[in-house]
Amino acid sequence: MQRYFVDTPYQVQESYQATKEMYHHMVHVMRMKVGSQVYLAFNDQQVIMAQISEITPDTLTLVEVAKEEQAKELPVHITIASGYPKGDKLEWIVQKATELGMAELIGFPAASSVVKWNDKKLAKKQERLEKIAQEAAEQSHRQVVPKIDLLEHFTDLLKRAAEYDHIVIAYEESAKQGEDSQLVKVFQQLAPNEKLLAIFGPEGGITPTEIEQFKQLGGKCCGLGPRILRTETAPLYLLASSSFFFELINQEK
Repeated sequence: MQRYFVDTPYQVQESYQATKEMYHHMVHVMRMKVGSQVYLAFNDQQVIMAQISEITPDTLTLVEVAKEEQAKELPVHITIASGYPKGDKLEWIVQKATELGMAELIGFPAASSVVKWNDKKLAKKQERLEKIAQEAAEQSHRQVVPKIDLLEHFTDLLKRAAEYDHIVIAYEESAKQGEDSQLVKVFQQLAPNEKLLAIFGPEGGITPTEIEQFKQLGGKCCGLGPRILRTETAPLYLLASSSFFFELINQEK
């Protein structure tokens, strides 16, 4: 069943009107008819099942059938901070990390980043990534669309660090040295609705200078298993681990 995100809070109404974008997709792409059902996900994480009650040449009306009860979001807020990688790797990260429960992605120019984007390119790239995040959120039946924020300066990320309850830095030297417990310790410390900032370097990794700057802000270096992961794989490892820890193990307790 198709899912559409609505940029307003949920309110009980006799009927709901599709936006122009929703109308086009429902009528011209999906060829939906009166009686077809969809999910409407509002921006306060409320989701309803709705049924099309009327279609005119310009409007589409839906009525609520039921509320979606199953929680789809991780109990903690995980932000992925990715040093700008080459090619379309950031698009891959956004798509797959959205499917795995990421709450937000922050892109930043790391010292090892090869790509250089000016304001115009950043704005265009952000628009592209926001579309990818929305499509991935619809496909994976998320209740929210992750926020995308592409930074122009490395110092902007340092300024944002105070917004988070915990900070981890994925550092390949930690993996090489056999460190394998820090991530679990951080997960154990995370309370529901707390915010975790997880920082990943580009292909060249995070420099020692950057590591020290993050440490001064309370960041903790962690290994992600005994293998060295690519820049586009490491965030997915962390998110999959968080889903296992918070949604599978904790449910069994």
